[in-house]
Amino acid sequence: MSTTTITLGDRQFVLDRDKAEAAYAAKRVINGRDTMFFNILPLRYQWAYDLYKTMKANHWEPEDIQMQKDCEQWRDDTTGIADIERWIIKMGIGYFSAAEGIVGDNILHVIRELVTAPELKLVLGRHAHEENIHADSLVYMISSLGINPHECESMFEDITTIKEKTDFVVNNSRKLRRGIDLTVTENKQALAKNMFLFGQCMEGTQFYGLFGMILALYRQNKFPGIGQMFRYTLRDESNHIELLRKLFMELVDENPDVWTEAFRNDLRATMAEAVRLEKQFIADCLPVQAVGLTKEEFLSYIDYIGDRRLEGVGLQPLNGPIANPLPWLAELMDLKKETNFFEGKVTEYQKKSALAPVSDDEL
Repeated sequence: MSTTTITLGDRQFVLDRDKAEAAYAAKRVINGRDTMFFNILPLRYQWAYDLYKTMKANHWEPEDIQMQKDCEQWRDDTTGIADIERWIIKMGIGYFSAAEGIVGDNILHVIRELVTAPELKLVLGRHAHEENIHADSLVYMISSLGINPHECESMFEDITTIKEKTDFVVNNSRKLRRGIDLTVTENKQALAKNMFLFGQCMEGTQFYGLFGMILALYRQNKFPGIGQMFRYTLRDESNHIELLRKLFMELVDENPDVWTEAFRNDLRATMAEAVRLEKQFIADCLPVQAVGLTKEEFLSYIDYIGDRRLEGVGLQPLNGPIANPLPWLAELMDLKKETNFFEGKVTEYQKKSALAPVSDDEL
């Protein structure tokens, strides 16, 4: 047995190195050492701690964003804002005001409850905190523009394409509340699918239709405050997508029994359904041509994004090779950074730069 003895005065303290090393070796994504102590060190998942620090450095607050021009454009019919453009903003606020809470709830009460390594719980806690910030930003938008909050609630309940998108993920989340036996392959697959569903399908694909539309408005100097908040939200979402992608990959690596052909086919079918639902939703967001773009371009864009998410977890895309149909969005959405994530690199954001105003050159 390897021990270290520390002598202080007439007291001796014997530390069991073997026991400590065994505790480290027992760290796992799931079914690891179960402890009430939040012993992050020594790190087994260095990437999770690094990502936590990146997310923390990217912190922002909604009140940092000026909304005067947005309010003027929203309320004044002489500012050149079309009804369809206000509708896109309403759909964005209506959908995301519910969706951010659904994601945060699943992170806290499903994934974070079931993983066992403390550094994974740490970064997942930060993820949930950022969902609170996003929800707060939507409250800020609603109150600034003077939108009736009950109207947003009605959109969530009464617009079929919003309800179908949320039911798609909520039904999965409800099945994974406490008490699941993660020694059973099918249950491990259910958790892995949850990570894939929320990370690659929902946040990674189904958020991107509205992101693109709102940033298209922002690119035209319409609703600049809302556009800036969505840019910051998108930076956060890129980290969330990568967090759940890495977590999914680690779980599969540690539990090879999960990665069956049937399971891989199920994940591809899940993405296909996510894309189908998002396309229906896009049709409701953009029932007539607006923001200089057509509905067909956004539909193709969702195919492009969905295939990228599949490839990011080692699955075959649903379509043949697709070029980005909206190349200007690649720069505005900073998709180049996401490519770095797929290559295993993390782009660091500093709080100061994250809150810096966007210059004309960046657009």
